[in-house]
Amino acid sequence: MLENLEGELLEYENIGEFLADIRKEFGGRDEESVKVVELRRLEQERKTMEEFVQEFRRAARGSRYKGRPLVEEFKREINATIHQRLMESEWQLGSVEQWYDKPIALNRNWRESKREAEQLRERWEQGALTSRQQMP
Repeated sequence: MLENLEGELLEYENIGEFLADIRKEFGGRDEESVKVVELRRLEQERKTMEEFVQEFRRAARGSRYKGRPLVEEFKREINATIHQRLMESEWQLGSVEQWYDKPIALNRNWRESKREAEQLRERWEQGALTSRQQMP
């Protein structure tokens, strides 16, 4: 395109066509590179899996990662404990959608289990205190 432009061989009906050609020639690569960098910098950290998957999907759009490379990038960025549980499980995860769904389910179950354990601990402590208070 640049060679044709310098040689004055390109003709455009309007500025919109010209700008579209410029974006096609130069813009796509930069946008794709930015998306890839953004995708590679993601980490789950303290986010819930739902939050992380939403962020990951947003970053993956426009990165041109698909299939196995996208799955591998996702696996690299999720919480190590969840990653280990998925790898040790009997589930045969293939598609990236499966890799989104199963960790979300594991994370939800873990949070629910944690809430229930906390409630049981509180009930036990209240029961233990009540029993102690009744003793002479």
